Amino acid sequence: MQIVAQVAFVLALIAGIGFFVRNVRRLTRNIKLGRKIDRSDNPGERWGKMAKLALGQYKMVRRPVSGIVHIIVYLGFIIINIEVLEIILDGVFGTHRLFAGAGGAYDFLIASFEILALLVFVGVIIFWIRRNVLHVYRFMAREMTSWPKNDANYILYFEMVLMLLFLTMNAADHQLQLNAQEMFEAGIPVSESVAHYVSAGYFPVSSWFLPIFEGVSNSTLIIIERTAWWLHILGILFFLNYLYYSKHLHILLAFPNVWFSKIRPKGEFDNIDAVTKEVQLMMDPDADPFAAPAEPEGEEEGEPEKFGASDVFDLNRVQLLNAYTCTECGRCTSECPANNTGKLLSPRKIMMDTRDRLEEVGENITKNGSFQPDGKQLLDDYILREEIWACTTCNMCVEACPVGIDPMSIIVEMRRYLMMEQSAGPSDLNNALSNIENNGAPWPYNQMDRLNWATEN
Repeated sequence: MQIVAQVAFVLALIAGIGFFVRNVRRLTRNIKLGRKIDRSDNPGERWGKMAKLALGQYKMVRRPVSGIVHIIVYLGFIIINIEVLEIILDGVFGTHRLFAGAGGAYDFLIASFEILALLVFVGVIIFWIRRNVLHVYRFMAREMTSWPKNDANYILYFEMVLMLLFLTMNAADHQLQLNAQEMFEAGIPVSESVAHYVSAGYFPVSSWFLPIFEGVSNSTLIIIERTAWWLHILGILFFLNYLYYSKHLHILLAFPNVWFSKIRPKGEFDNIDAVTKEVQLMMDPDADPFAAPAEPEGEEEGEPEKFGASDVFDLNRVQLLNAYTCTECGRCTSECPANNTGKLLSPRKIMMDTRDRLEEVGENITKNGSFQPDGKQLLDDYILREEIWACTTCNMCVEACPVGIDPMSIIVEMRRYLMMEQSAGPSDLNNALSNIENNGAPWPYNQMDRLNWATEN
């Protein structure tokens, strides 16, 4: 029977990890659909930023209630899962509490895990109340319907169940330990099925459950303990693979996303090299406009195939990583002045739409082997022009994001496409640009008439 359980566990472990690896490969493939970009500069500054934002969650605690609770839930959930290592080894080798030999250190760890499990459970309840009872405004936007709303609740329910399974497993184990100890002290032969439940660990929280198990037979307690044990580890494997389909993918991607985020001055835009060279040529009085531009040795460079972005293929890999990392917390949208004045723009929706389109493209590639044109694109089919022209480029969305996501860069690339590829800017902007070209200023007045105001009475 034990061999059967070990084989079943190993098969479940292989299946869970194998499916996770498949999802990671798909994720990597989809991100690599974007343009290459070099973000390897200033590694020291990048390490510091990652430690401050991703690990230290510096921006999270700017809103103390949600920030502190998030830190408790995040750290608690991660640290509790250290015990997964013991569970995996127990499952593979058919042992029980393999690390119990550590004595006092093991007791301290189990006690710490239980206290953290309780804190996580309470924190998750607080988050659920904020979403479903208090209806915090930033969780109620038009894009937060259907799957995005349900996904957030599914995760909360799932974390509560995992914590309860962990504590139930420990409570049943603790009761079996007590029963085995009583039988030994009374000189009653301890059955083989109960013998390995020797005193190990300290259970300050799960011991509250002991009155429930009073009078329950050892065989029933074993069933409860084993059931909770199996459901706990299978639940963790399920959660691991659910991440790919959930906003909680940021658990894995927050660290690399912060590392690759922009560290240059916030208002600095990326220039298009071909355009920059043309402007430099125009501004150089000694330049020969008919001379062929010198190309760096070993490189061929001409006009880019496309200015700006209309689909996910035109964005860079960091922007696509941003889309997958988005936590949908809405801090960007709540800080956006355009959104706060009733405009259609929501920076969170920009990232969610980018991820949805990228997933659609990925499914197309998975189905057909390579991307087959589907008559859709990110611009217009997902993100509306009214949204991108509502942006003031104030950078508040970037500043507010806890994990270094940059919605504004995607908006700017789409504006570039509309202006440089289609000349499809808003009429007011087109008029201003025409006036600058013809009059040297955005106003519709001839340069010769500029100083007329000075002669007027």
